[in-house]
Amino acid sequence: MLRLNLLLLALAILCALGVVTSQHKARKYFIELQGEKDKAQQMEVEWGQLQLEQSTLALPARVERIASGQLHMHMPQGAQIQFVRIENGKVAAP
Repeated sequence: MLRLNLLLLALAILCALGVVTSQHKARKYFIELQGEKDKAQQMEVEWGQLQLEQSTLALPARVERIASGQLHMHMPQGAQIQFVRIENGKVAAP
């Protein structure tokens, strides 16, 4: 009877340790999950900021100002413009 009691006591202790271990892992994974969620939200905020910056930098007026000011580019005259027509996937002569 004593052996059975000791066996049951050891089994109860092992079960208790298993419960404690599983709860510890669950809490650890939950904390890790919360950290990843925080990172994801920070990345979403950064993505929004980058999209706003891109739309600001790609404004036609800004591009034209930089092209004329820094790159010394200008709009072509009417005689300098050529139109190319594509028919059936081939370039047609003007």
